[in-house]
Amino acid sequence: MKDFILKGISFVFHPLIMPLLGVLFYFSKTPRFIPMPIIKAKIFSIIILTMVLPMLLFLLLKTVNKVDSIYLKSTRERLIPLLINCIIVVLILLRVLTPNEIIELYYFFLGILCSTLTCLILALFKVKASIHMIAAAGFFMFAVALGIHYQININGTIALMMIILGAIATSRLHLNAHTNQELLIGTIVGLFPQLILVNYWL
Repeated sequence: MKDFILKGISFVFHPLIMPLLGVLFYFSKTPRFIPMPIIKAKIFSIIILTMVLPMLLFLLLKTVNKVDSIYLKSTRERLIPLLINCIIVVLILLRVLTPNEIIELYYFFLGILCSTLTCLILALFKVKASIHMIAAAGFFMFAVALGIHYQININGTIALMMIILGAIATSRLHLNAHTNQELLIGTIVGLFPQLILVNYWL
């Protein structure tokens, strides 16, 4: 039962879902008026580009034996998926979330791009960082920044995210997917780009 729950945590809070959670969180908290058709179009685009497209490309990579599992356990497996993800995020920044429209989400995804590029560079040097922690920590920092930016109480969200971060770390350790060092590296790589970029929109 314990193994099932911890595996479930890794699956439910997979890195692919975190960008969408950031977008949904933004639209649920922003006091700005944004027409509903635009919100729906942005959310639909993000779902297609950050979830559906990566999954289809993963199946293609698995078919040609470039990856073994969705968790990308080795640094070698990570190279092509991380490069593809960088290209997808650049496409989002150019076509979906431009700074002239929604500057907060633009810098959120720019932070995601910086974190992904850092993870790719680390993988090139055979250094493994937890992508789960990168994604979750990035979303956490973005949520905190939004709370400060709009001066809204998100203490419940912060508390929940702290629990989720702890659960993800516990899950990855229990499944022998990462060491403590890899989890720490992942947290730093996810957190700091968002923290640095806050200066441009907060």
